[in-house]
Amino acid sequence: MSEGSLEAPVRHPIDWRNPEFFDEAKLDEELRRVFDICHGCRRCFNLCDSFPRLFDLIDESESGELDTVDSKDFKPVVDACTLCDMCFMVKCPYVPPHEFNLDFPHLMLRYRAVEHAKKGSGFAEKQLTDTDRNGKLATGALSGIANWATRRGNAVTRPMMEKIADVHRDAVLPPYTGKTLVARAKANPPVVNESAPAAGKRKAVVYATCYGNYNTPEVGEALLGVLAKNGIAAEVVYPECCGMPQMEQGAVQDVAEKAKRVAAFMEKYVDDGYEVIALVPSCALMLKFEWPLVVPDDDKIRKLSAATRDASEYIVALAKSEGLAEGLKPLDGPVAIHIACHARAQNMGQKASEMMRLIPEIDLTVVERCSGHGGSWGVMKENFEVGMKVGRPVFRQAKANGKAKYVASECPLAGLHIAQGMEASAKDEAEKAALPETSPHPITIFAKAYGL
Repeated sequence: MSEGSLEAPVRHPIDWRNPEFFDEAKLDEELRRVFDICHGCRRCFNLCDSFPRLFDLIDESESGELDTVDSKDFKPVVDACTLCDMCFMVKCPYVPPHEFNLDFPHLMLRYRAVEHAKKGSGFAEKQLTDTDRNGKLATGALSGIANWATRRGNAVTRPMMEKIADVHRDAVLPPYTGKTLVARAKANPPVVNESAPAAGKRKAVVYATCYGNYNTPEVGEALLGVLAKNGIAAEVVYPECCGMPQMEQGAVQDVAEKAKRVAAFMEKYVDDGYEVIALVPSCALMLKFEWPLVVPDDDKIRKLSAATRDASEYIVALAKSEGLAEGLKPLDGPVAIHIACHARAQNMGQKASEMMRLIPEIDLTVVERCSGHGGSWGVMKENFEVGMKVGRPVFRQAKANGKAKYVASECPLAGLHIAQGMEASAKDEAEKAALPETSPHPITIFAKAYGL
């Protein structure tokens, strides 16, 4: 039997509407089939903590094989998966159309979906991942109180959060903005450069994402500024969250319902020829790839998938087709860019680094490995130290041997984690003072090169 395939990897729809999807005996049978293949291969040993846990579990069993491993011991393997998709995208030689038909991340999702169907999400996870409710409550006038309460080092609230919600007291949590991206864009739209090469040739709408709307509106403002500089007046919309936090919990039906609602909202833009730009790679991945697999029979979702672009991907395509407006100037120091796992999973190449190389005379370091964060997974008490361990090589590389002035990740949450990791790994105060300045997304550095 051959290893690997000469054909491009494909993913099958997630068959969550089939009752057999939730059959625990059939799930266990599939887990054992896949785990046995992984045990014999071990190519993914250095990707995340799921695989070391699996291999240790088998190696320490009575026979040293899977047959003497109890199925109840599979849960820690599943819990360590962050659904980053890197095993499927870059390592596994047995993904479809190979006859082994191995999709490890979606098998982990199925396990969580079965758990969710039996008992729902835990209280802490449900509260933490209700991003729209949390964002609406914590932005605006209450943002100061929310940021005080969630601030790392708050001796009053953070130990309490750790006890009640299992959020590690030392994990940096994203701050909330006083004014959402949607509100900012309406109040202060940038002036459009009508003489730019792309003026009048493209129509774009920015999907703010929950993180871009409630936590890092500066990313969206930077993108809007760059688009306006290049002759594109983009509207910002935010119907609701893409459902990635619910996907992580196995709440597949919730994801399907979100996908249908957002696709219905966006249909008028897509039908009118707009390209949809997602600010966060995880959200772009959901719209492009995961939604069509969760709801494969919805034409609106298929159309939205085809129209969606990652922010960096859009700027690179613009540069290659119409060309960029003049005005990009060299930065005042070297840059380190972290390529997020969910950007890599979009199978579009290193668009963030391509975008950065459009800046004249740039001194660029590219970091392409997992930061260890994994969305809400990385801030939980049981995962935080593992995430810091996984991220250590990234923390070292992001410093670029001490020369980087700016560092940014395509994933703003990963960026927070990298900044914390660099600070934690600094040997003394002098090294801390010399750490690079962190930006929430490469587009903010690109906007800086435009003088915006």
